[in-house]
Order: sequence, then structure tokens, then C-alpha cells
Amino acid sequence: MTERTRGILSMIGVCVIWGTSPVFYYLLRHVPPPEVLAHRTIWSLVLFAGVLAVQGRLHRLREALGPPHLHRVMLAAVMISANWGVFIWSVQNGHVVESSIGYYIYPLVAVLFGVALFHERLRPLQKLAVALATSAVVVLTLGLGAAPWISLIIAVTFGFYGVIKKALPLGSVQSVTAEVAVLAPLALGWLALVHLGLLPGLGSGAFGSDLWTSVLLVMCGPMTAIPLMLFARAARSVDMATVGLIGYLNPTLQFLCAVVIFGEVFTRWYMIAFAMIWTALAIWSASAFRAGQFRR
Repeated sequence: MTERTRGILSMIGVCVIWGTSPVFYYLLRHVPPPEVLAHRTIWSLVLFAGVLAVQGRLHRLREALGPPHLHRVMLAAVMISANWGVFIWSVQNGHVVESSIGYYIYPLVAVLFGVALFHERLRPLQKLAVALATSAVVVLTLGLGAAPWISLIIAVTFGFYGVIKKALPLGSVQSVTAEVAVLAPLALGWLALVHLGLLPGLGSGAFGSDLWTSVLLVMCGPMTAIPLMLFARAARSVDMATVGLIGYLNPTLQFLCAVVIFGEVFTRWYMIAFAMIWTALAIWSASAFRAGQFRR
């Protein structure tokens, strides 16, 4: 098996985990989203720090948490935490269709950020794809009577996260460990307040209430860490255009979870928007093929 094949299989594994993760977080719907997010942060830190320790690179965490990287690490931490939090909330409140749209829109948002921040130039077909995706958001806004905020927040926060990571000269595991390390004091503080009963209306803390819930909360760590490590491997051995194309498997599986498993309503406005977004993605992919981006 070639390294490229391993990379492609790794990327498929990433998308399967991310795409079916709504089922996992749905099992934690009895736990308030901020508490789930806090546990996701803490147990991710434990796992990532363990990986760095096994690799003998734990000392490099100090480099990521010091100048000149700390401010970028903190900003990346805010973006990925917001992304995680909105996604968890959307699953627990029956908005997985909207979250899946966010991950469909994200690649095209990334293209716009490339133009605005890095002065990248768009080919004519790419401009058409971005225009179609933008029109899909407008259609949803008019049809639903409100902007699809969940979709937009997920796409924009993940887009900004990618921009920050692009400018962060750190190893993938090293940078993500630093990000959750920055968030860990806030997560621990929140959990302390919850378990001490100092946050009215949020119960007394789910961890330790029963074995099943406690195991699920601990599993938030591997559910976060494993796909990120697989993604890092895929990014090293597969061209980014191929990674991006395979990445559409993630929101497709999320959408199937929403409609088939959770029974969310798929309105005609969603149908129209999905058709426009899929057309935009097909045009973008055709443009990439024509430019030779899918060749090694």
C-alpha cells in the first residue's frame, strides 16, 4: 500500500468519524452543551498531551504557548471552540441539517478568505461556484425568514481557524495541544462551577452521575483527537484538492444522520439550497480538475 493510499484511507476515516459524530453527541443530549464542550476540551488535552509525551515532544508545548505564537494559538482556540460549541448545540437541538450545510459551505468560504486575505486569484468557474453558494445562503434566508446562522457560524469559524493555522508554523499535534491547553483553565473553571452547583439551571454536573454518561464524556477526547491526527497524516501525503473533495463525505454523512436517523424535516428551501451548493461544489471540482490540482 502506497503512502498516498494510506493518506486517502486516513481522510476517509476522518470523514466517517466526523460525519457520524452527531449520533455520538446526540447520546449526550441530556448534558448541557457548555458542559459537553468543557469535557471535550479537557479529555482532548489529556490525549494530545499523552501523544506528545510518547513521541518525546511534550517539551515543545512550551514553544507553542510562548511568543511569538501565543496570540495566534489563543485566536485559533477561540475559533475552534466556537465551532465545536455551535455544532454540539445544533445536534442537541435538532439542527443537524443546518450544521451539515455549514460544512458544505466551508470550502467555498475558505476560497473567499484566500482571495480577501492572501490575494489569491479565482478562475471564472470558481467565481461562479462562490456566487452559487452565496445565492444558496440568500435563498435559505428568504425561505426560512432568517439567516441560517448555524451554517454561517460553523463555516466562518472553521474558515478563520484554517486561516490562523496557515500562518502558524507549528506541528499539527503540537498546535492543537496548545489550543486545548489554552482553553483548559476555562473548561476546568466551568466544570467546577457546575459541580459546585453555582450555575443555577445547569444541574450539578453530569460526570460521575452514572457510568454511561461518564464514559461518553471521556470519549469526547478520542472523538476529537483521532480524526485530527488522521487528518494531519492525510494532509502530509495527499494533495489538498483531493483532501477537500473527500471532505464532502463529512457533511453528507451528517445530513443523512439528520434526515434518516433523527427525522429532521428537509424543507423545499433546504432542497433548493442543497441543489445550488452541490452544483457549486461540482463546478469548483471541475475547475480544480481542469487546472490539474488533482494530479500528483
